[in-house]
Amino acid sequence: MKFRFIMWASFLLALVSSHAQVTSHAPVASHTPTVFKPVTVQKPSVIAPQPPSARPVASVNGAILTDADLLREEYAIFPYARQHNGIPQDLAPQIRDGALKMIIFEELVYQEALHRKISIPSAKLQHAQDDFRKQFHSPDEFNAFLESEFHGSQQLLEEKIRRSLLIDMLLKTEVESKSTVSAAEAKAFYDQNPTRFTHPEMFTFQSISVLPPRNASAAQLKDGRTRADNALRQAKATKSAEEFGLLAEKVSDDDYRVVMGQHKPVAADELPPQVTKTLAALKPDQVSDLIQVDQAWAIVRLQEHKPAGKAKFEDVKEKVQKELEENKRNQLRAALDKKLRENAKIDQM
Repeated sequence: MKFRFIMWASFLLALVSSHAQVTSHAPVASHTPTVFKPVTVQKPSVIAPQPPSARPVASVNGAILTDADLLREEYAIFPYARQHNGIPQDLAPQIRDGALKMIIFEELVYQEALHRKISIPSAKLQHAQDDFRKQFHSPDEFNAFLESEFHGSQQLLEEKIRRSLLIDMLLKTEVESKSTVSAAEAKAFYDQNPTRFTHPEMFTFQSISVLPPRNASAAQLKDGRTRADNALRQAKATKSAEEFGLLAEKVSDDDYRVVMGQHKPVAADELPPQVTKTLAALKPDQVSDLIQVDQAWAIVRLQEHKPAGKAKFEDVKEKVQKELEENKRNQLRAALDKKLRENAKIDQM
């Protein structure tokens, strides 16, 4: 398990090196695909990251959590931390809510670890400190960070790392160690849920879309075709999923641009026939030619084509175990959160 302090450190390192001009790539919730719909999709406005101000956002049994803590957690939530300039405006409230709940939960866990008098072996603490230092490119960079965030105090930094280790140790005891799922449990779930493992023909792919405005004029349609041709030329020159994704972020009009054009596995019958036919003819990692759907244009990059059928248990065993373990983990965390909140005094500000 990666310690929470590592994510915290990575964020602060970015603040030191770029004076708080960290960028973020927000994931989007599952939604009906809009990539092939010929409608205008405005690029989302964003909330740009601001330097932490240490303004209180919550009190947990008297311990104050600040907007600096909240901002670090918001960025820890995102899988693409440096792709966009801030958090998409429409996602900001739910991300903030999730981040606030997380930092409150972690503070409750930390206080419980102190209550139980859990101790960190000195060797473990030293190893964590060494790992932390390795994230810096030079001693000067580390010292600049230490001065900026902890007024030059190595002791304050050590306490921050110790706090993260205590949180992880308690969670390992109360959550991780109790969330293991055996192969027999996974097989029982597989046998009891046969329809879960029967799937239609599926495609996993990335896309770039050019979407003219609704009721587009002839000139706008011509401009759309020109943009599509330019996008195709650049897409054909990409050599990897990352390069294609970065191009999608830059030139695509659809919502998937904020996740590098990435689509989760989609059933063939949920896609326009033109797209299904094109994807079926591609080999993995190949980029298509232009696909016209009504007045829109699309380019797709195939990642996986899975024929219809039922997955063998051996093929899904690991995935099933991970899914069941994640379910257990979430249930145990929720139960722990509820228990710790019962007698806690929590005020949000």
